[in-house]
Amino acid sequence: MPGHILVLGGTTEARQLAAELTAPGRPATTRVTTSLAGRVARPRTPAGDLRIGGFGGARGLADWLRTHDVETVVDATHPFADTISAHAAQAAEATGTALLALRRPGWTAGPGDRWHPARDLTHAAALLPGLGGRIFLTTGRLGLAAFAAAPGADRLHFLVRSVEPPDPPLPRHTEVILDRGPYTVEGETELLRAHAVDVLVTKDSGGPATAAKLTAARHLGLPVVMVRRPPAPDGVPVVHDVPSALRILYAEGGFSRDAEDTCP
Repeated sequence: MPGHILVLGGTTEARQLAAELTAPGRPATTRVTTSLAGRVARPRTPAGDLRIGGFGGARGLADWLRTHDVETVVDATHPFADTISAHAAQAAEATGTALLALRRPGWTAGPGDRWHPARDLTHAAALLPGLGGRIFLTTGRLGLAAFAAAPGADRLHFLVRSVEPPDPPLPRHTEVILDRGPYTVEGETELLRAHAVDVLVTKDSGGPATAAKLTAARHLGLPVVMVRRPPAPDGVPVVHDVPSALRILYAEGGFSRDAEDTCP
């Protein structure tokens, strides 16, 4: 079992992993530290030690790993946090630290879904004029400039939902809702109807906490622009749930950077 585990967190899975690693009856570990980016004013506090704020890039993270004798890093950040994931891979390589990515599975379209895949936010914005004029935008508070700058954006109306107030620039016609999941199908259906939404835009974040909007869109026959998630860095083992991460971390002989990729 690794001595000091750094969990790059901010997700439900990160909190669940920290709780499991520090639970009574688990083999003793020297330390479990969860690191949060600090973008949310009142984050949900994980078990174990907590640090908040950036590391200063891959080099700063590598220095932190050395200084704090970290033996294993678990990248349990949001599936779209590709910058910190890249920095984690570079820092782990530079320091010889074991690295594991914990990524919840993405969503899968089912019968009745009208999904339009998008490469990124700019591509998603470009698809909107042909799909509808009242947009429910649930891609988070960052990156809304892509929709503000999209051709025809002045003719579109956006309902933006995020945990924290979104960063400008925003589309000209924007209404903001500050809220945090989990959500219900009934609540999401009522929201879509109340605001006369005719297009849903979301990232393929996966997980049940925010999946109700997809069911509501299906029931109402609305198109969904689904932004594809970026892949994990090359060579990083990936698991899709906390039990799988625990099996690797507690594996006989310990976990190393050469651990087999357990992604199905």
